[in-house]
Amino acid sequence: MNDSVTKADSKAVKSKGKKHKQLKITNHYLSKKSRFGGLSIDDVMKKSLPDYMRNGLDIVFVGINPGLAAAFSGKYYTGPGNHFWKCLYLSGLIDKPFTSNDDQKLLDYNIGFTNMVSRTTKGSNDLCKEELIAGSKVLKEKIQLYRPLIVVFNGKISYQVFSGKKDFFFGKQSELVEGTDTHIWVMPSSSARCAQLPRAEDKVPFFTGLKRFCLYLKGVGTCSVDENIDFVFKNNCLQSWTKVK
Repeated sequence: MNDSVTKADSKAVKSKGKKHKQLKITNHYLSKKSRFGGLSIDDVMKKSLPDYMRNGLDIVFVGINPGLAAAFSGKYYTGPGNHFWKCLYLSGLIDKPFTSNDDQKLLDYNIGFTNMVSRTTKGSNDLCKEELIAGSKVLKEKIQLYRPLIVVFNGKISYQVFSGKKDFFFGKQSELVEGTDTHIWVMPSSSARCAQLPRAEDKVPFFTGLKRFCLYLKGVGTCSVDENIDFVFKNNCLQSWTKVK
């Protein structure tokens, strides 16, 4: 009789365990569906982001590709885990706080957006090398068409693919985009996942430096600088800079 009870208890435990496991799977699935307004992840990955580019822009920010949250919302650098919008405001590149919902409004500030690869993925690691190489060619064509003053790579991987360089300092790069007068600026990813710079405040200097570089190129101020020293980051800080008065 004891053996019978033990077997029954064992079956009950197994049955309970299966139900609990299934409940966790169901809840996880429902939470994913709820996160994206009832859409599945596969449906979200069919979405993408528009380019916000036109002639005469001062700055165009280049991301690597849309993530799930950005694709679902249709907005650049969305979500509380991205420091982009806070850094943009704290650096003075914009004069009031904006969110990803305002991304198209940045055209009024002569700032545009695009991505190296248009395909949405769960993470940038899901992109293959061939996609990145093809995307860099498309990006170059866009820059050659619209010719912004500065193209900004938000994250080093996209610039590494675009340039073929492995080692470089953040900030101004020595070359121009081929066939244009467009300058290149590289900064760490604005994502909170950037382990070396986990806070928004850690990333602000790269945005502030970008603003100063843009003003310098436009002839605002009378200070004398060495572009390859004053706009290059080493040890995550700008070299000597005489502020524009």
